[in-house]
Amino acid sequence: MTTQNLEATETALSDHDVNEAIEAIPVNHIDVIETVIDSLDSNDSAMVNHSEGGHLWKFQYGSAEVFVQLSGVTDEDTLTVWSVVLQLPAKNEAELAKKLLTMNWQDTLEARFAILENQIVVVASRSVADMEAGEVSRSITIVATTADSNDDLLQAEFGL
Repeated sequence: MTTQNLEATETALSDHDVNEAIEAIPVNHIDVIETVIDSLDSNDSAMVNHSEGGHLWKFQYGSAEVFVQLSGVTDEDTLTVWSVVLQLPAKNEAELAKKLLTMNWQDTLEARFAILENQIVVVASRSVADMEAGEVSRSITIVATTADSNDDLLQAEFGL
């Protein structure tokens, strides 16, 4: 083996080892969530509640109030992001349901519209096992932007 080939092999191994080491660093979901919220919070309104049952953040993104819940920091725990877009009951609920189902298919990416305690919400939820920082950011951003883009329109069309 020539000196050049040996050096190239050592460099490749070193790069590979570095990449494996980087991938092995656990994601601090709390830091990632707080960084994302800080970048999206339009009114400096972010609030957080840390308890034994997990962590709950609330912030304003445009006209949407967004909630982020992290149930814990183990692989069995869950990240859930949601935002209320419409109170129920609503006008023409059959048409509303059809519209929301269509939007779930076409527009919401990893989020979806759902019903939570007589409210229409945009929600994304996922286990934190193997969840990378980009996925945390994407979940929060998708819910916030989907809610902000649709809350006023849905309230105008279907609100009582």
